[in-house]
Amino acid sequence: MKKFLLFLFLFAQIISFAQNKVATIFDAESGEPIPFANIKVGTNSNNISNGEGKFNIAITSENETTVIEVSYIGYETQQLTIKQLEKQNFIIKLKPGVYELNNVDVSDKKEDVASIMAKVKANLKDNYTSPNIPLNNTIFIREQNAFKAKQFKVEIEKSTGFSKSKLKEVNAEINRFASRMKQNPPLQFTDFLGVYSSLLSKKEDKMFNSSRLNVLKATKIKDENRSVSLDDIEESATTMFLKHLDTTKFYRVKSGWFGSRDTISFSKKFNENRKSNKKEAGIDVKVEPKNVVGAKSVIVNTQMVAHPLYGTNTDFMRQTDWYKYTLDGAVFTSDYKLVYVIKFEPKKGKAKYEGTLYVSENDYAVVKTTYRLAKGKTLGGLNLKWILGIKVFENVSSGTFIYKENPDTKNYYLQYANREEGQYFYINRPLKFIELADEDRDVLALDIKAEGDMLDKTEYLNLGQKEITIADFEAIKETDFKYIKIKKYDPKIWKEFTTIEPVNEMKQFTIEE
Repeated sequence: MKKFLLFLFLFAQIISFAQNKVATIFDAESGEPIPFANIKVGTNSNNISNGEGKFNIAITSENETTVIEVSYIGYETQQLTIKQLEKQNFIIKLKPGVYELNNVDVSDKKEDVASIMAKVKANLKDNYTSPNIPLNNTIFIREQNAFKAKQFKVEIEKSTGFSKSKLKEVNAEINRFASRMKQNPPLQFTDFLGVYSSLLSKKEDKMFNSSRLNVLKATKIKDENRSVSLDDIEESATTMFLKHLDTTKFYRVKSGWFGSRDTISFSKKFNENRKSNKKEAGIDVKVEPKNVVGAKSVIVNTQMVAHPLYGTNTDFMRQTDWYKYTLDGAVFTSDYKLVYVIKFEPKKGKAKYEGTLYVSENDYAVVKTTYRLAKGKTLGGLNLKWILGIKVFENVSSGTFIYKENPDTKNYYLQYANREEGQYFYINRPLKFIELADEDRDVLALDIKAEGDMLDKTEYLNLGQKEITIADFEAIKETDFKYIKIKKYDPKIWKEFTTIEPVNEMKQFTIEE
């Protein structure tokens, strides 16, 4: 009963059976939309505006007098009721409130940027170390995965197993496949909202993190015929060729110098028997991971890369000798705390990023950062173009992280993350299907050329963090969930929940029949 009541309490914090409306936040002077502004509705709901300055809000006849608080670093906070927002046609205009350091009386001794960054580094553990208590986090995640092919060619160099008619059929299908990849680049969107519970504990001088995730709702917009991952595309291409080969025969795949020892066949019965034999022999057979495992990994990965103490995207908070810092004034938060604005750029070759830090004068915590790869920088990769016909490197890495202080624990946690990661790839490799036979073997030899970009975007929003007891944490049981597969974004699906308002690209995307 206790567990059931706890779930109802958490559910009540984020659910409201109502009609959702979309509001937009603008800069009152420039007229530009303000992305990533904080929105507080009443005392429970915390949301954020998307990259276009939009957010959704539930409207009911009972909540007309509920107060909305909209805040953004460097702007005057605005409070208004939902009824007032309706009268303003769901438009909010924030007034800038930027102050130069020489006009702000901070203390008797003004600090230089080196001193500020030294204190940021010295206070990282105090500000960002997670407390050893169980916490419930209500988290919304949105992922966008895109595959853009600059070129995609498949040439059949040799074919002893195809008749002329079959070869013509294969070539036609190859052309359709390649044309579809370039004209309609694969794209998919995944949303999920859940309660993520975590407990950091210490055993034998080592820290361990235990976690539970219960997803309340999840949706996926994905065209099954337009796969996004390279693995899916490779599988689709292999299947396309196999179905034209003799299903009574067995083949081995060879790519360049490398060959597979596995026997492959398009015979369904053969593949089922092989999987059964592996199980009986005690060999692990690949099983698709549960959705809850995949969803949890997205949450954990986002928290890790954004963590000021060890995150791969936050070294500019720790490796202060790698970067050049410039003090660029000061602004105030919604609760009138002074925040230093610090620009950073690479000083040494190890540094990769440039961007802006917003540092609280009160405790030297970074409350917000924006970053991107500096000009000419990449995150490394693999260049075996002349040896194996493969080249891959990470050439896109940018984002915004916002950290919020938990008033109970006095520690900062990741409230919002907007990350964009991308890779360039080039593949030019031969592929052969060789029949397993003593003589007169059928051979299908192909030359595959592909070049393009893969782009992954992740939005993370922690709607609220609450302390629970160890007994409550131990009582939580994970259950798997299923994605609701939809052909286009439908706001009605999420009408009872607080979520990030999608940008126009997602709203306009529709799966083609």
